[in-house]
Amino acid sequence: MKKAAALVSILLILAGCTDENNRQQEDQEVTTATVENEESLAAKLNTPWQINHLDGNFYLSERTGTITKVENGESIRQSVELQRPLSSAAEAGLLGFVLAPDFNETNEAYAYYTYEEDGQPFNAIVVLELQNDQWSETKVLIDGIPSGSFHHGGRLAFGPDEKLYATTGDASNPELAQDLNSLAGKILRVNLDGSIPDDNPFKDSYVYSYGHRNPQGLTWAEDGTMYASEHGPSANDEINRITAGSNYGWPEITGNESKDGMESPIFTSGDNQTWAPSGMAYYENQLFVAGLRGEAVLRFDLETGENDEQISNLGRIRDVYIINGQLYFISNNTDGRGTPGENDDQLYSVPL
Repeated sequence: MKKAAALVSILLILAGCTDENNRQQEDQEVTTATVENEESLAAKLNTPWQINHLDGNFYLSERTGTITKVENGESIRQSVELQRPLSSAAEAGLLGFVLAPDFNETNEAYAYYTYEEDGQPFNAIVVLELQNDQWSETKVLIDGIPSGSFHHGGRLAFGPDEKLYATTGDASNPELAQDLNSLAGKILRVNLDGSIPDDNPFKDSYVYSYGHRNPQGLTWAEDGTMYASEHGPSANDEINRITAGSNYGWPEITGNESKDGMESPIFTSGDNQTWAPSGMAYYENQLFVAGLRGEAVLRFDLETGENDEQISNLGRIRDVYIINGQLYFISNNTDGRGTPGENDDQLYSVPL
């Protein structure tokens, strides 16, 4: 497998004000180093979106409506048959994708995709089944999630409580994020059969948290603490600690702003920097986050409050995944906003 050397820019953010409601980032000290043992595991992917791993194999969802399986160094592109055509809206397509916990017995997975109906885009969470290298939609769990020109959300993840979580964007309509009767601008919590968990914070509602603009990353610490990444408006990107029933403020507050009854982020890019954070993973009291506009794998230290760039010089990064101290990540330069190279997009691996 071809080895590639990538610049790793280490961006140390000095500790800000200790007042929780008035955190301010200070001057940045930048150093650079070179990683010599980075490896490309798969190339020429079609706008990949989410990484899955099972029994040594990777399954990567692609916005164009396919799944690429990476097995023993070989990439196998699997077709996906959906009940409705994928939306052609910006940022839309086949997004979140997670293998079922019992995949080896059922060949099932869960997917989040944007579709068109009567000229309008919507999002759905569905069950897919794999047969002979083709996935087919077999069941709809949640339908009619608002969509729009941008801000589809789309991340799927299983929590330590064995529930399915999904992030939804505000569908380019910010007011929906504060509307508890809408599924837009939320983090949803779902039973695997599509029913609403009895202990969700709002009665008869999938909504777990609200006031989100465009969250695209989910992960949990070893103690069960939940974290999410979120795109801010032209900067003020956020890393949030998520608790059931909480309001994360969009569009009422952004960045370091605060307001009674609303949660401020534990990290923000501030007014003058953009991360466009997407997929994320937890490892040893740190959060590793894919950066699109930031074009880096970002690291956030939950103990010290510092953050830096771990991987750069590979373009836009969509998702990250960690296995036994090994960091895997996918580039996203073919999404229409990057500058793809000859072998983009790619799945990479580098030891932490």
